[in-house]
Amino acid sequence: MSALAALGARLLRYLPPEVAHVIAVRALAVGLGPTVESTLDPVLNTHAFGLDFPNPVGVAAGFDKDARAPDALLALGFGFAEAGTVTPEPQPGNPKPRMFRLEEDRAVINRLGFNNQGLDAYCARLAARQHKPGIVGANIGANKDSEDRIADYVTGLNHVAGLVSYVTVNVSSPNTPGLRDLQARDALRDLAGRVSDARDALAGFGAGPLPLILKIAPDLADEDIRDAVEVAVEMGFQGLIVSNTTIARPETLKSPNKDQTGGLSGAPLMGPSTDALRIAAYVNKDRLTLIGAGGVSSGETAYAKIRAGASLVQLYTAFGYEGPALIPRINRALADLLKRDGFATIADAVGADLS
Repeated sequence: MSALAALGARLLRYLPPEVAHVIAVRALAVGLGPTVESTLDPVLNTHAFGLDFPNPVGVAAGFDKDARAPDALLALGFGFAEAGTVTPEPQPGNPKPRMFRLEEDRAVINRLGFNNQGLDAYCARLAARQHKPGIVGANIGANKDSEDRIADYVTGLNHVAGLVSYVTVNVSSPNTPGLRDLQARDALRDLAGRVSDARDALAGFGAGPLPLILKIAPDLADEDIRDAVEVAVEMGFQGLIVSNTTIARPETLKSPNKDQTGGLSGAPLMGPSTDALRIAAYVNKDRLTLIGAGGVSSGETAYAKIRAGASLVQLYTAFGYEGPALIPRINRALADLLKRDGFATIADAVGADLS
């Protein structure tokens, strides 16, 4: 990783977090990001929902909301990039300031509120990168003032189909009032059913149907996690992301910003999100591909998610703190850990800690 890239990442830490985020995305979009040249260890190759990932470490939605830089993110060493959350119509999000670093806790609180440029701008950028290699997913949501939020998800799916490798249905952001209500069993069945029907009505893409992923919150009760798994399976989804940010505030938080309203991400989320992942894995029994998100910041934490049942992992907050050098470092450490424990593939390690 170039010294210039490392310096740039450090300098961004002195700027307000949302300003730093915007600059980082724009810099990547115009080609100022580094490229990882080294060949990844084959032990990291991962097959999930019909796709071949060069490694299981992806960038979570929220970093590249408007699909400005998916290829630049892949060039950093990510195995896949998820762009969004995108809503049908552009929206500014919540009033600023709305993003806060918790330096002492290696965490962030945000209440951005699905700020994005809308589907037209998003899809135009995805269309411009067609036929390029790499796995890029779309994360779709609903507009804050929508009269039919489920229809917004169907609209999002219909627009991005054919432009991405998979679609994530995000019903778990805490920053759009009422959105998490869609995680209740009956509402979720209605949503997932309508989205799945819309997917099935489309012509096949590539080797098969467009994979659908559901993203849930870490704050769900155990029974609600079980319901989410069962509904996703019943409605023909292929995967589940566990999890989004949390509205909980652990007593261990030290930062002056700890009482800000919004979703908490970063290191404090590792424990609760992995607990939720483990519950989902027990119920899932290999019917869905599980993606572990929340608190991933090292090879060790990525490995813990895999051993708890995840085939893939995602991160965002640690990337903001550590910069581009973090990604190849995680991949190297993860490969070493797999070999240390005698695993020939990621798949061999998935769920190793479940009993």
